[in-house]
Parts: sequence; C-alpha cells; structure tokens
Amino acid sequence: MAIDLDAIVADIAADMAARDDRGKVADYIPGLARIDPNQFGLAVITAEGSVHAAGDADTLFSIQSISKVFALTMALGRVGDALWRRVGREPSGTAFNSIVQLEAEHGIPRNPFINAGAIVVSDVILAGHQPREAIGEILRFVREMAGDDSIVIDNDVAHGEQDTGFRNAALANYMRAFGNLTNPVEQTLGVYFHQCALAMNCMQLARAGRYLMLGGKHPETGYNVVQPWRARRINALMMLCGHYDGSGEFAAKVGMPGKSGVGGGILAVVPGTASIGVWSPGLNARGNSKLGSKALEFLADATGWSVFNPR
Repeated sequence: MAIDLDAIVADIAADMAARDDRGKVADYIPGLARIDPNQFGLAVITAEGSVHAAGDADTLFSIQSISKVFALTMALGRVGDALWRRVGREPSGTAFNSIVQLEAEHGIPRNPFINAGAIVVSDVILAGHQPREAIGEILRFVREMAGDDSIVIDNDVAHGEQDTGFRNAALANYMRAFGNLTNPVEQTLGVYFHQCALAMNCMQLARAGRYLMLGGKHPETGYNVVQPWRARRINALMMLCGHYDGSGEFAAKVGMPGKSGVGGGILAVVPGTASIGVWSPGLNARGNSKLGSKALEFLADATGWSVFNPR
C-alpha cells in the first residue's frame, strides 16, 4: 500500500504545533538558552529522492551532538578500525557528559557518541593538522554530504561552549592523563566545540544523512563515502548509543538508528528507505528533543519504518 508521506508529515507537524508540553531548552549553553521553544520542523527524504517537509524545516539550529555522526565517519576513514582501540562500541548507561566510567576503564570512553568518545574522535581528526584546518575539513565534509555550501559554523555558539565547557575540559584532561589524547587539550576541545556548533536546518540535516540510508554511498555521485559494512556499524551505534541513556527507549518506541543533539535536533535513518531531520528545541529529562522524539514515534507508526518490523 502506498504511503502518503506529505499527509503524514503535515499531520505530525500539526499535532506537534498544538502541544503545550514542549520540554526545556538547553540553558547551559548561552547560544541555545535564547531559542524559542515554540518551533518544530520535520524533513523526510526517501531513497528515491522525494522530499517531504513541514513546519520550521528551513530554520537553522545548532546540531550539537548530531555532528558526532559525521566526525565518526571521517575518523573511520582516516584510521579505520584502529579507532576502536581508543573508543568503545558499547552503550554507556550514563549521561552524555559523565566522567564516572573513565577511571574504571582507564580513559577509554564507552562509545563515540558520549562527549568523552567524541573528544577522542576530534583528536583523531586533528592529528597532523592545525585546529583551523581540522574544523575546515569537518565543515567541508558536511557540506559535501548535504550538497550545500551555505552550511556554516555558528561561532557565537562555539565560543559560548568554550567559555562554559568545564566538564568537557575535565573529560579531556582525564583522558590525556591516560594517554588517550595526543594533541594539546585546548586544541582538541576547540575542534570539538566548533564541530558541535554547526548550524543546519532539518532539510540540510536529512540531506547530509543520506549516505547512511544508502549503505554508505553518496546519493549524487555514487561513490562510497564509507564501505557498506562500515555504514551498518555507524547505524548500529546510532541505534545503541545515539540517545545516551535514553537509547533503549528510543529504539523500542521508534526503532530507527538516530542521533540527537541538545540543540533539539535528531537525525534518523531508515536503511534503504529514508533519511530524516527533525527539530524542536525543548528537551526531555534525558536531554533529547521531547517533540522530535514523539514525532519520530508517530512517523514510525504511520509508515511501518521501524527496523524491527517484519519486511
């Protein structure tokens, strides 16, 4: 039976617009504290190339930890499976900025999507480069995946994170003490903060995620951004770890690989079928977009796109 995605997306946006309980914006980052929570955007791009969007799908927002997906892709392209000697592939069961496990596990973060793991990934990207060059490489990669050279880094957000990122500095220094960072801490953190400050909208985000929908292939050029087996691993990590200690609930209710950010965005992937960008800035208690998560649950129910559904 054919799915009317335009109607589904429009209905979801209308439902989200009518909701009063929208969560709480991330007020510990100055650039995010000022965002109007009464916004919602959704964009769906299918493997066939059709585009379906509603709400504030063209409004820019700070993608924050969603950037970790693109940084991980780049790091795997640079050092391959050697990355897994420095970063694990298991759910953490703790908050995204927790330091609890690092001492017991000798400075090896549980996975590349918690902050500690993403800082190690930034260290890998920085190796052999100046911070400005590494930041430029990340920006070029995201622009290439989205097919959009207008994507920029919000420097105000990046500087705000540098000014308030004491916990991230603690994580980085702790890992440096165990020998798991090779570059100066302040340089690695600079790369990390700037990557998190990428400003995108739902449409750009859905476009940027298409290679993970297509088994690692760039949708326009056909070349392998990553090998198919590596794209599967990235999607698996998104499913297991993409929503921190809310990942299990997201998998059960939505059933799509996804990566959230405290800016209120979520990138979700339905392998072989769709790439989805959703945004609503209010967060739930786990630090994930409250309405974004609910919208993806509705989308999965309406389309049958949960990867756990029989095919």
